[in-house]
Amino acid sequence: MLSNKQIIFIKVICLLSFLPILCFLGKAYGQEPDLSDLSIPELMELEVVTASRKSVKVSDVSAAISVITADDIRNAGARTVPEALRLVPGLQVARIDANKWAISCRGFNGVFANKLLVLINGRSVYTPLFSGVFWDSQNIPLNEIDRIEVIRGPGASLWGSNAVNGIINIITRSAAETTDEYASIGSGTENTFIGYMRHGSSITENLHYRVYGRYFDHDNFVDSLNSETNGAWDMLSAGFRMDWEATNNALITFQGDIYHENLGQMSRIIQSAG
Repeated sequence: MLSNKQIIFIKVICLLSFLPILCFLGKAYGQEPDLSDLSIPELMELEVVTASRKSVKVSDVSAAISVITADDIRNAGARTVPEALRLVPGLQVARIDANKWAISCRGFNGVFANKLLVLINGRSVYTPLFSGVFWDSQNIPLNEIDRIEVIRGPGASLWGSNAVNGIINIITRSAAETTDEYASIGSGTENTFIGYMRHGSSITENLHYRVYGRYFDHDNFVDSLNSETNGAWDMLSAGFRMDWEATNNALITFQGDIYHENLGQMSRIIQSAG
């Protein structure tokens, strides 16, 4: 008998089955240039936008900035955004259990660290509960990420009060770059199931779109006593992005995502007698 999680995933597959998805498992999208073949002057020509809110060369930025490219993420074998952030020098990324991370820089780290601003395409994803980020909810398909720009140092004057110790800006690929079909499936000892599929196409010469569906199931971690911890985690997500090149200098983006997740967490309650 199928579990509820498996039934939900099958329903999503059926809803998206009308799309002309070619299920070539592990199909690779267009090859990107190998950064190891570039010279130092060519690497300094790499453009970033987070440091000044406009596209400038890395060599012209007066800030400690690191850029993680899509090629870096793929070569590192990262499965989540926090794992990819471990490539940044000076950024502390600690995994607490199967579904919780503590990420910060230039300050005290913890689950509720709120001095590091996290952006997705320039939009803040902090939660008003504690002005920090629930990293388990940032379930961005890694093959849709163009690059991750990380500034280590204050940027509050430009981005707001959260950017006291640094800024992380996750920039995704435009819909025009993903006008193809892609599907992948995997399984392992911790990630018991990972499924992802994407369809992208062009409506007109200047109007492109993509839709995706993703599901994964992460098992509990095992502690030093070889006992399972209460941290199992599964998430089902779907979304779309549409880009319209209105003029040569104007790009209008429509984007939406929805997700449902189950997290196993343990809380300690202290009661006083009296």
